[in-house]
Amino acid sequence: MDNGVIQCHRVSYRLGDGRALVSDLSFTVGRGETLVLLGRSGSGKTTTLKLINRLLEPTAGEVWVEGRATTAWDPIRLRRRIGYVIQEVGLMPHLTVEENVGLVPRLEGWKPERVRTRVRELLNLMGLDPSEFARRWPHQLSGGQRQRVGVARALAADPPVLLLDEPFGALDPVTRAELQREFRRLQEQLQKTVVFVTHDVREALLLGTRIALVADGRLVAVHSPAEFLRAQEPEVAAFVSALRGWQEKITF
Repeated sequence: MDNGVIQCHRVSYRLGDGRALVSDLSFTVGRGETLVLLGRSGSGKTTTLKLINRLLEPTAGEVWVEGRATTAWDPIRLRRRIGYVIQEVGLMPHLTVEENVGLVPRLEGWKPERVRTRVRELLNLMGLDPSEFARRWPHQLSGGQRQRVGVARALAADPPVLLLDEPFGALDPVTRAELQREFRRLQEQLQKTVVFVTHDVREALLLGTRIALVADGRLVAVHSPAEFLRAQEPEVAAFVSALRGWQEKITF
């Protein structure tokens, strides 16, 4: 197969009733690249992420991560190579911020002092002062703070791959814009291999190295942000038209 940290080769996933959630999907994500999976609700974006980290297995085709088919990986070892961030964050409510962020390193057998150092490093990276936030409980955080902690937890064991499933979708517009800028800064610094799911074309254009548009479980097109704005595929044009219509409505 072609070189790439993540490779999907003619991947399909069907339910037991035969309904296809993903069909004949092929793409490659290079090292340090942010590939945005853009599409409407129900288009197969989240299913694709779950195929990458082996929460689901393809019914046809293959997904490869770091040169090996996902079905050849031990699922636990594979998932510890992949940071996973979801919209609801999923912090453990009975663990402090420090314990949540250090969860995977502890499972990996890191020594306590190394875990503490890593947690503090990541909280500082995310703009959360460890002296203020490390001992807090998830319910004591704002939505934006919880999302920052979720990203820190995903980064804790320094995985080469990050999967983000609409991580900022539930936040208010101002906090969402702040975290989008924070994500860009982090990615420029860390250069992880990222697959980022969104239905927001503005977010896709801002964050993606390339944008892969998915519709009805099929890959419509893959373009750079600049190419996306000029592309002729009808589904792409619909997203671009929606973006321009929104821009026109706020022109005074």
